[in-house]
Amino acid sequence: MTTRRQRFVVHLPVLAVDLAGAVRLARVVARWSGLLAQADPGETTVSTEDNQGVRHRVFCDLRLPEGRRCLLRADHDGPCTRRLTR
Repeated sequence: MTTRRQRFVVHLPVLAVDLAGAVRLARVVARWSGLLAQADPGETTVSTEDNQGVRHRVFCDLRLPEGRRCLLRADHDGPCTRRLTR
């Protein structure tokens, strides 16, 4: 008998000057957590502490043909990819 795993969301409050800074920090933390098999960094979102119902997506998160997710920022220009652009 196999136990089915459930999905949970871990909320980690951080300090940033603005939303853009919080999103950049979230991208770093999400990429690092991608080393863990249990993490799904493509689903990372950011919200203000006082308005947690309004979430801002960090990554594009579109599924590519091979089943993996796009690694670019949300609302990026151009085609989706697994390679980070500089």
